[in-house]
Amino acid sequence: MSDVPSNAPEHCPGTTSEKAGKGSACQGCPNQTLCASGATKAPDPAIAEIAEKMLTVKHKILVLSGKGGVGKSTFSAHLAHALASDVSKEVAVLDVDICGPSIPRIMGLDGEQVHQSGSGWSPVYVEENLAVMSIGFLLSSPDDAVIWRGPKKNGMIKQFLRDVDWGDLDYLIVDTPPGTSDEHLSIVQYLSTAGIDGAVIITTPQEVSLQDVRKEIRFCQKVKLPIIGVVENMSGFVCPKCKNTSQIFPPTTGGAERMCEELGLRLLGKVPLDPRIGRSCDEGRSFLAEVPDSPAALAYSRIVKSIQEYCSNLLTEEQRLD
Repeated sequence: MSDVPSNAPEHCPGTTSEKAGKGSACQGCPNQTLCASGATKAPDPAIAEIAEKMLTVKHKILVLSGKGGVGKSTFSAHLAHALASDVSKEVAVLDVDICGPSIPRIMGLDGEQVHQSGSGWSPVYVEENLAVMSIGFLLSSPDDAVIWRGPKKNGMIKQFLRDVDWGDLDYLIVDTPPGTSDEHLSIVQYLSTAGIDGAVIITTPQEVSLQDVRKEIRFCQKVKLPIIGVVENMSGFVCPKCKNTSQIFPPTTGGAERMCEELGLRLLGKVPLDPRIGRSCDEGRSFLAEVPDSPAALAYSRIVKSIQEYCSNLLTEEQRLD
């Protein structure tokens, strides 16, 4: 998480650094006395508050990608739709892509607003058992640009986790922006005590995407975030008429399958291209419900089943240790 205040000088060492408040760059900074006191090195009290709030959430899953445009938000939305198809399960999606919130559109919630209640912000519901929270609900127009530095993004994510009235949830799906930036560090740190089941990493077959995904994997390893597995999106195109498969994005270096073999990760599955997925997202409908027998929908079903099994096994293991 960025520990440089928005009003800090150019070469600020960071509020948690040993040089905080003592370096030459700190001279004249309005935060110098506070940083020098050591108070900024104390754990954020919000971490404990969020852990308390998350006690009612059984499973927390992060969806990550190294590069934008690989279908990460599409996967997050359809993972949530698939999990919520079991009406006995309570599911929520938290969109922490602060600068590019696309979940409201994909989930058919454009124009919806968040309401405040006595127990906090109320999420917006797609179905009775499927809730969504996104900064997109706080903007006056979908075209508004969010131009924030790290600390303000971090504060927004903290509010989403601590102040939203999530209620009892079986699954909380966190849709993140591409890359390894403030939002990722924030969500991992704020949920460090609450516990994250793991991350699902989304890629496409070509090396230009896999190269960035390897960075995402290193990030997970550095912050000790378990990786549930990798999903290869846009993995060939299955003609809806003749059923032949064409490689639109050829896996020149072996695709996600080879990468997973090399890094010892689980390949959860490959989702073929289907233009109906894009249309469903633009129209805010679930592709899985629209075309349940398509190759892409069947691939999604297998991937979702693997994720459910992972979460179930993890919960069983935790109960055994308790």
